[in-house]
This record gives sequence, C-alpha cells and structure tokens, in this order.
Amino acid sequence: MGIRVKILGSNSAAPAHRRNQTSQLVNVEGRFYLIDCGEGTQLQLKRFRIRAQRINNIFISHLHGDHYLGLMGLLSTMHLLGRKKALNLYGPQGLSEIITLQLKHSETVFNYELNFHPIDTKVNKVIHEDEFIRVHSIPLNHRIPCSGFLFEEKPKKRRIIKEMIPADFSVRNIVRLKNGEDIEGEDGEIQFKNEEYTHPPKKSFSYAYCSDTKYDESILPYIKEADMLYHESTFLEEHASRAANTYHSTAKEAATIALKANVGKLLLGHFSIRYKELEPIQEEAQTVFENSALAIEGEEYVLDF
Repeated sequence: MGIRVKILGSNSAAPAHRRNQTSQLVNVEGRFYLIDCGEGTQLQLKRFRIRAQRINNIFISHLHGDHYLGLMGLLSTMHLLGRKKALNLYGPQGLSEIITLQLKHSETVFNYELNFHPIDTKVNKVIHEDEFIRVHSIPLNHRIPCSGFLFEEKPKKRRIIKEMIPADFSVRNIVRLKNGEDIEGEDGEIQFKNEEYTHPPKKSFSYAYCSDTKYDESILPYIKEADMLYHESTFLEEHASRAANTYHSTAKEAATIALKANVGKLLLGHFSIRYKELEPIQEEAQTVFENSALAIEGEEYVLDF
C-alpha cells in the first residue's frame, strides 16, 4: 500500500482563499497518523469522510496556533463520540500543559487515555515505532522550538508466488519464505529455495515533513533521498527578506533544499494569505526542482507501485 498523504490544510497563519490551516493525514497500511492540527481540521476530516477515531497517533510540529488550535476540539469530539482507545500525542514541551489546563478548567475527564510524548526539537531521533513504520524527529530552524517528521516504512517481506506453492504447504513455511528463508527437507537438503518461490519485497518508502523553518541546510542529512518531501514555502522569492525575518522559507529555497537532498518529489505548502493564486509558487520552485507540486487540500499524494 505504501504511504498516502492527504492534505487537510495548506495555509499559514489564518484560513483564507478557501484554504485551511496546516494539517495532513498520513496513511500507512490503513493506519492513520495526523500531522499538525490547525483550526478546522476535524471539519476537514468530516468533509473528506475520514473517521477521526481511526487516528491513534498525532504529531504536532510546534506551538504556533495555526498548527495546533484545532487539536482540543478534535480530542473533545473523540471523547463525545465514545472513544475508548488510548491516543498518543507527540509534540514540543508545553503541549501537555496546554491540553491539561483546558481539561482542568472545563472539568473534563476523557473516556480514553491521552499519552503525551515530549519531543526534543534539537535532536534527530526515533520518536515512534510500530509494525509498519519508524518516525524520526527533524530539528527545524524556526522562531520557537519546532520539529519536522520523517516517516520511514520498515523493510517489507518477500511476496509469495501463489501458483508455485503446493496445496498442503503449511502456514509456518509460508511465513518462513516471506521472511527470506529456504525450506529444508528431513534430509537437510533445500526443498523450497526462497528465490524460486517468492518475489522480492516491494520498495519501502519515506516521507519527510518539514514544517515552519527558515532555509537551513543542516536538515539535509535527515531528509536525504526521501521519496517525498513536504517543505514549507510560505513566500515567493520577492519576499525573501520577509521570509528570513519570520523564520520561514520561499518556494525557491524549498526547491533548493529538495534538490540538494536529492528527494523524489517536493510538496509545497504553508502558503501566506497574501497569495490568492498559488501557481506562481509552483512555477518558482520548478525553476530549481522540476518535480515540485502544490499541496492542494483534499488531494492525496501516493508513494506506491
């Protein structure tokens, strides 16, 4: 299935021009991971018919409002709809205080357990791991502590050639073949050679999410050769000084990072509300990195064969 990225919000600062604040949904093998949760995120989930209760892990890049002000509403709705399963929240120091304070003064106790996982935004490390993926933090250069996220699929198993497998073949031996093992007979001789009964595993993909950051080449080792990179592109190059002063990037700078990191595809987002039309942002990026695309709300960007 690979990695599928659904854009829920693509704007910076405030909703404008029918664009919402930053939020994305990553789908890996049917498991949902929410990245950032700007205002209106739960409405976007409803709009695109995504069941919020399927989300078990939420990653917040930093504590500027356009990246997390939709979170409390989403958590409350999960509670009101009877959620019981624990939810993991990954974010900078201070996120737990923000949520806990609101629960305290509203005298609310959720039906489900909320597990906070503070992120050290100054280091690159694995912050989440499950059956399918590892998520690494990416230190970003913003005005307040901020982290990006690298979603990396784990190596996949080999694929059985069904027509080659005998009808009485045991499940245990199928698992062994998928794991790359040869099957020996009672005499110790190889009876089923792995490479003859399986196809090689499908490619494992990676997706790097670089939220608010000024141009900074120190992230290159962490995102090198990612299959797809989302990099903020708040401004056009004509506003480069504004970008630098606010710790943001231009489309050209995002494309330069993509080129130097040798990524497969660049997604541009976190657009300033000063731009109603976005085509100039894509055009500017493509002068440096041809495979640049706009992060359009409602669109899904797929890494798969």
